[in-house]
Amino acid sequence: MDVNLLNGLTLAYVGDSVFELYIREYVVSKGYTKVNVLHKHVTKFTSGNAQAKFIHHFLENNILTDEEISIFKRGRNSHVKTARKNMNLADYLDATGFEALIGYLYLANNKDRLGELIDIVIDIEKGES
Repeated sequence: MDVNLLNGLTLAYVGDSVFELYIREYVVSKGYTKVNVLHKHVTKFTSGNAQAKFIHHFLENNILTDEEISIFKRGRNSHVKTARKNMNLADYLDATGFEALIGYLYLANNKDRLGELIDIVIDIEKGES
């Protein structure tokens, strides 16, 4: 499969589940065992608003390569017409771009870079970045 031929929404589709799994693994590693507590902690990372915050941080701090910005834009500029009811369209599109970037890195087998970005996300959420 040539990951460069996949459209932004397909990359985001994969990225959504990959990011969720990485974050779930992180939260479980912190010792949480009750499902409602796990869910509360995971949604701090996986909500669309959180994902928009993460990608904004990446862009504002020049963390992404030109190629990664291009992939983000491919996802962000997908033909999505409506957002979720709890967030504005611009943030929803940015979150879609974030998921596309995650999906791209995963499918391109660039797990080291994926891990680096997820570590930054965790630091952001912990207030360390």
